[in-house]
Amino acid sequence: MDYFNNLLLLSVVLCAARASADRTKTLDFDVKPGGVVQTFSAKLKKYKCTFTYACQGGTNEQWQMSVGLSDDDQMFSCSVWRPQGKSYLFFTQFKAEIKGAKIEYATAYSQTAVGGQRDVALKEEEYNVSESSVTHREGKFHSELSKLTVIGRTRHDEL
Repeated sequence: MDYFNNLLLLSVVLCAARASADRTKTLDFDVKPGGVVQTFSAKLKKYKCTFTYACQGGTNEQWQMSVGLSDDDQMFSCSVWRPQGKSYLFFTQFKAEIKGAKIEYATAYSQTAVGGQRDVALKEEEYNVSESSVTHREGKFHSELSKLTVIGRTRHDEL
C-alpha cells in the first residue's frame, strides 16, 4: 500500500513539474489565528480545492496553496503548506476539500521539509480521509499542522 501511494505521489509530482502554467497555480495566503473559522480556495479549470481551519496563538503566518492538473487530466492535486517549515499555531480544526475529483491519496504533516528538516507526517489516527476531504479527527488531532497534500482522480463522463 505504501509503495503504491509513493509511486502515485511521485508520478503526480513529476507530471506537475512538467505541466504548463495553465495546469498549475500557486497562491499565497495568510493563516490567521484567533479561533475563527477561516477558508481559502483555489480553482483550476473545473476543479477546486478549499482549505478550512481555525487556529490560536501567535500572529499571521504566510502559507501557500498549489493546485495542479496532470497532462492527461486524470489527476488533480492540492497542497497547502507553510513554506517556512513548522507552524507555531495551535490548530483546533482543519479540512481540505476537493471538488471534481475523488481522493486517492492524502497526507497531513506536522512539519515540512525546509532548511535540512524533513517532512513529519501526522499519525493516520489524527485525521480522516473521505472521497472528497481530509479532516482533523476530533479528540485525536494534536493541533500541529504544517502541510496537507491531497491527490484525486478526476471524474470523467463515460460514453
